[in-house]
Amino acid sequence: MAVLLSRLGTSSARHRFAVLAVWLLVLVAGGVGAVTLSGPTSTSFSIPGQESTTALERIGEEFGAGAGGVSARVVVAAPEGATLTTPENAAAVTGLAGTLGQLPGVVSATDPLDPAAPSVNPQQTVGYSTVTYDAEAGGVTPEEQDALRDAVADARDTGLTVEVTGQALEEVPAVGGPAEVLGVVVALVVLAVTYGALAVAGMNLLTALVGVGVGVLGITIATGFVDLSSTTPILAAMLGLAVGIDYTLFIVTRHRQELLRGADVHRSIGLAVGTAGSAVVTAGLTVVIALAGLFVAGIPFLTQMGLAAAATIVVAVLVALTLVPAVLALLGHRVLPRRSRAAATAGTAVPARGRGFLGGWVGTVTRFRTASLLLAIVGLGVIAIPVASMQTTLIQTPAEGTSAARADALLAEGFGEGFNGPITVLFEGDRAAEAAGQAAGAVSGLDDVALVAPPVPNADDTAALLTVVPESGPTTQATEQLVADLRAQLADLDGVDAHVTGATAVSVDVAQSLDEALPKYLLLVVGLALVLLVLVFRSLLVPLVGVLGFLLTIGASLGATVAVFQWGWLADVVNLDTTGPLLSLTPILVIGILFGLAMDYQVFLVSRMHEAHSHGTPPLEAIRTGFRQAAPVVVAAALIMFSVFAGFVPAGEATIKSIAFALAIGILVDAFVVRMVLVPAALALLGKAAWWLPRWLRWLPVLDVEGAALERHPEPAREPALAGDPR
Repeated sequence: MAVLLSRLGTSSARHRFAVLAVWLLVLVAGGVGAVTLSGPTSTSFSIPGQESTTALERIGEEFGAGAGGVSARVVVAAPEGATLTTPENAAAVTGLAGTLGQLPGVVSATDPLDPAAPSVNPQQTVGYSTVTYDAEAGGVTPEEQDALRDAVADARDTGLTVEVTGQALEEVPAVGGPAEVLGVVVALVVLAVTYGALAVAGMNLLTALVGVGVGVLGITIATGFVDLSSTTPILAAMLGLAVGIDYTLFIVTRHRQELLRGADVHRSIGLAVGTAGSAVVTAGLTVVIALAGLFVAGIPFLTQMGLAAAATIVVAVLVALTLVPAVLALLGHRVLPRRSRAAATAGTAVPARGRGFLGGWVGTVTRFRTASLLLAIVGLGVIAIPVASMQTTLIQTPAEGTSAARADALLAEGFGEGFNGPITVLFEGDRAAEAAGQAAGAVSGLDDVALVAPPVPNADDTAALLTVVPESGPTTQATEQLVADLRAQLADLDGVDAHVTGATAVSVDVAQSLDEALPKYLLLVVGLALVLLVLVFRSLLVPLVGVLGFLLTIGASLGATVAVFQWGWLADVVNLDTTGPLLSLTPILVIGILFGLAMDYQVFLVSRMHEAHSHGTPPLEAIRTGFRQAAPVVVAAALIMFSVFAGFVPAGEATIKSIAFALAIGILVDAFVVRMVLVPAALALLGKAAWWLPRWLRWLPVLDVEGAALERHPEPAREPALAGDPR
């Protein structure tokens, strides 16, 4: 593999202008395609075939588009000491309902004071109008949303408290907010310090942005043909930017090392792509395996997110192997600090620096290896303790201070906590309405039931809806248990089919599916990655140490996330509005993404140790030599990844906030504790056994990530000076 990649890198360097033109053309074509072919994204999460999802589809068929259309709730509250039924307030409420019904895109808007179907609390102090749109989730246009907000703002002039909430006002999150830009700026600073040259840092960031741009534009084009989640491009951008910067960093760092050893530019690029590029390909494959493996969950939107992010990773790898060598060829020796250029240009090796801080670090860790190993394991184990109390949900709490949060608070005050998470039961059959009426009495006797509304039949009396309002809030365990109790209660009705649905039921079904899929996912991803790492390192114990260290990383990452997002510890630090259960997608996505990224560090760090060992260096010295060579790059890469992920936390969209935080913490833990303490200490304890491979496995192919085959190839003649290369 090293020889093939070396030839690819050298060819890209020699045909640098053609390579640059191809990538520019791809980027422009992607932009044109995104503008002309893109479609809407979805903000809803569901699983086809689940009871709750199927029932929602049936409701749309049985009760018409209005029943299944996206809606908003406009909540009205009377001034303190008054009611909504006073003549002045009643006129304002009825007038507001009429105005809402005339808004663009609105199919219907209920009147809270309609005698036939009132929607006010018993004290007549709080009511709501259900505004239904002729659109699916995510299909309400910004102009229609602005019209609704303007109507709500105008209604406040009547003296009523008026707020609005609901799915109709959900916005598609944008990529590239101020916090994300700050993360990129921090990454640029880290690169500048690492390289000692701002121009090289800018080149690194620019090539990564090209990869992210191509990947996200491709996903945007795909939205015109496939129904994708609104979170998909954000996840792809976050991952693509992080790994794109890191993969370029790996290759550029190795290129600079080869230049300092006296190699000419083209030879150095070929060696860098053949060695560090091999590590990039291996690391990229582990990330792709982890992301593509999400298909085992059997959840379409999760599979789409994984495949889209994996495609962006593939683009990042291609950029690192082709575009980066082309740009390096243009820069020539300017990739080096000024003080080193003269010697490198003359082909003279520049003496390596002394041991340094990281050399002392690995010396201490390997000397006190038992204590270091135990300290890392115990420390990460303590941080992982909160995982035992982790709760998940798909229901997101609105940000504090927003109109949606105020509306939910008014509804909870007027109608009870459970009103914000009603459960809907669909009855289908010839006697559906009768069966729903009979079931209402039994349902009202279940635990945590606050109210059972009268059944609502459809036009031809073949279906009926029963709304059950819990006593507890929508994200509580009591409400989730009520969903299970309702299904058990209604399982055996004669001649009628009953299906439990609603946002809470969908959340329960998704969580259950993810819980069932998680063991299969771990087995598949970890198994495939172990096979890949055994091929790379030709060892059983080195991959095993890496994977066991990853399990500690996951525990610490999710433990810290539970402590902050569920328990509320240090909530102000991450600008957290409300605490509560984690998003149901968080555990499986964090496991998939962090596994791939953790293996990045494992491959790059241990491959340098393996390289030293394969050249005859004793095991302990090989660990220290490889660590000194690779650790500076791993430190820079980890700080960059942390900056990128952390940039999505302070002002992050609710769906991505906890995921970004878990990834940021996971990166710090994995790079600085697992890979820089636990792994060197464990390998030092294992000694020669670390590189042991059973005889019955020695038939496995040699991938040659370290580039041993390159040393057997004669060095080509020096190339003439490159354009722009100071000689």
